[in-house]
Amino acid sequence: MELDAAEYPSHPFMETPFSEGAAKVSASGRHVVYVSDESGRPEIYVREFPEPGMKWQISTAGGTEPVWPRHGREIFYRAGNAMMAVPVSEAPAFKAETPTTLFEDRFAKGTWLAAYDVTPDGERFLMLAGEERVAARELYLVSNWFEELNQLVPTEN
Repeated sequence: MELDAAEYPSHPFMETPFSEGAAKVSASGRHVVYVSDESGRPEIYVREFPEPGMKWQISTAGGTEPVWPRHGREIFYRAGNAMMAVPVSEAPAFKAETPTTLFEDRFAKGTWLAAYDVTPDGERFLMLAGEERVAARELYLVSNWFEELNQLVPTEN
């Protein structure tokens, strides 16, 4: 499918004097979660979408790296080394409960964008161990990888 950009002009979603980013749209398309430093430190917020209407602060003690899994029932974010979860509902109106700590550990961190991901059902996390936990002992360099793969598993062209 090819779209004509002239038919779909872009425009800013929000324009504020604050640093904001890491936006993720909910599965329903009705809300967006993002990070903003409007309080003086990074916090997690949700706003109505596609037009910026009502706004809710989700984190209570700072937060970065928001992820809104496809099931839409929770928002995950990082608060320092803690992985936080906030149960949410979008119907009939948006509502967020109190954040709870799922676990704490040292994992690789993004700036505001998530350096982790969550399975669609929100049950498992894929996270990279932080530098302080893993020391590289060996480095393997594989050259001509595709040629070796083609020798082991030939394909017909």
